[in-house]
Amino acid sequence: MKAVIQSGYGPPERVLSVQEVPKPVPKDDEVLVRVRAASLHPDVWHVVVGFPFVLRLMGNGVRRPRPTPGTDLAGVVEAIGNRVTRFKAGDEVFGECARHGWMNGGAYAEYAAVPQAYLALKPENVSFEQAAAVPTAGTIALNNLGGLTRPKRDTVLINGAGGCMGPIALQIAKADGAQVTAVDCAAKLPMLQALGADHVIDYRQENYLHNGQRYDFILDVVEFRYPHEYRPSLTARGEYIPIGHARYDNSVNPILGDMPRFLGLVFKAMRDPEKRKKFKLVKKPEALQCFRSLMAAGQLTPVVGRTFALAEVSEAMMRMQRGDTGRMIVTPCRARAQ
Repeated sequence: MKAVIQSGYGPPERVLSVQEVPKPVPKDDEVLVRVRAASLHPDVWHVVVGFPFVLRLMGNGVRRPRPTPGTDLAGVVEAIGNRVTRFKAGDEVFGECARHGWMNGGAYAEYAAVPQAYLALKPENVSFEQAAAVPTAGTIALNNLGGLTRPKRDTVLINGAGGCMGPIALQIAKADGAQVTAVDCAAKLPMLQALGADHVIDYRQENYLHNGQRYDFILDVVEFRYPHEYRPSLTARGEYIPIGHARYDNSVNPILGDMPRFLGLVFKAMRDPEKRKKFKLVKKPEALQCFRSLMAAGQLTPVVGRTFALAEVSEAMMRMQRGDTGRMIVTPCRARAQ
């Protein structure tokens, strides 16, 4: 089979190439998936370039990475392991093929062996490309919005709503009944309005922290802010959650990136006993079933930007870096002719 192989850490165009490799053999609890679509998200770029360096110590290999990048996929079950009970050959599935988003999972290949717990049946009303866009970004959105038992919120603001994760967070918040304000560049505001945003803000024209509006919840995808900065924009019981995606360069700290600042804010937040009590990460099977239900109900429609062949993964990463609208999708196995 054909697969993208990563020879080392560095610029995608230098370290990635398409090669012929053996088709994986699924273990007893794994499913062999013929990959119809695999998505890009920021963690994939970080693992390819090896920035920040600390990611290399978190399971992907210090000197030499695992061979094939990609974590999020959708496709058709080709074969199953001896202990697989949830799927059969021919099922259309979506999910993740790595334990964490910062590890190479093997999605950028014609076939991938995936633990059955990391997959769910794909709803019939979404495409393979749409389904592949959900797992990692959706899980981040779901966890930061409060998990499976999210509190009732009347007003939500998402800063950086037009990236990989923001559109999913927007639609989950809308499904929960919130009025959502989406902040991003002007080019992405029409997409955000089409997804149901009640208000949109061009961050180049207006600072949402200084417009006099207050929100029950602020999800900040692109920045880290200290309490005194965001408190004037929150209601009395409002909450601010920073995600602050690390930049696509090593100008901050090539060893740790933005992790020290992010972890510092998390530790400060966890001093609150109420937040510690509520904090619980959603497990993969639960998250995937949540996304499946939302997509089947038409409450979650992932936005696909462009699709790319395996040999075009470097170009797809470049377009993700520059912020093109919609998700960049790799299509290792396009549909067979009927």
